[in-house]
Amino acid sequence: MAHTGSRPPRGLHYGRAVPEPTPPPAAARSSRAGRVLARAAAVVVVLTGLVVYGAVHWETGVGRPQCTVADEAGGGSYRLQPEQAANAATIGAVGSARGLPERAVTIALATAMQESSLRNLDYGDRDSLGLFQQRPSMGWGTAEEIMDPVYSSSRFYEELELVPGYLDMPLTVAAQTVQRSAFPDEYAKHETRAALLAAALTGRAPAALSCSTGGSPAKPGDTAEITARMTREFGASVVPAAAGTEITVDLPAGEARQRGWELAHWAVAHAAELGIARISFEDRVWEASRSAEGWRPSGEPRPGLLLSVAG
Repeated sequence: MAHTGSRPPRGLHYGRAVPEPTPPPAAARSSRAGRVLARAAAVVVVLTGLVVYGAVHWETGVGRPQCTVADEAGGGSYRLQPEQAANAATIGAVGSARGLPERAVTIALATAMQESSLRNLDYGDRDSLGLFQQRPSMGWGTAEEIMDPVYSSSRFYEELELVPGYLDMPLTVAAQTVQRSAFPDEYAKHETRAALLAAALTGRAPAALSCSTGGSPAKPGDTAEITARMTREFGASVVPAAAGTEITVDLPAGEARQRGWELAHWAVAHAAELGIARISFEDRVWEASRSAEGWRPSGEPRPGLLLSVAG
């Protein structure tokens, strides 16, 4: 057969007959197939293990920064990201500065959970912005003001306090009266978690809020920035004093315990953002380097709050 330049027909090599290859014995084929299957099975097992490991660690928060609010009565917990915890702590601090009760803080937190998932969003429906999705065009303030969590929280509370009997209303009614949302019933679904978070942020539930750094070292902190932030959010009734890398806050005798835990929870929620390395109050301590352990017994009871920053 003449060669035409295409691939030669099987069994010929440019006109010369080539013997057909002898197939391997059935046993050899079977052994080879078994080895291939075994290797494939091993790969599947390893990949499955990695997927499960990653899913478990993502779900439980091991190896990544997260904050946890403990529910001592129910035995459960509520997890949120440090950004969300920091914004929630600011909402709680502004409520405290205004002298508002825990119920008001719960309403504010549930509203922000629904409107922004406790994130300071720079976008929203039409011109809505910020934690509460307030609109400059509807008189809530300028865009710059609304993007300030302290300002937006204050404006929410201002409007909430104008609602007659808001403390006795169902949460969703109080929130809707302020927000005028297109989905008025959605606030109610956040009430349980908001109440749990409010109990910690108002200091009523000691050592209930803790944050882990996911193994990351604390970033350098600035005591001047921390004292300024604390004073702005809590008001003039909180007087932090900075010396070196430490900040102390003396507490009024009549409300020392609740106010102390209110401030301690604010500090742990802002720890990653502000470079707070250690928080000590009463007989508990939180340290960034051991943050996965949460609040630990310190063996050194303190009447006031002590913060240390990372150098």
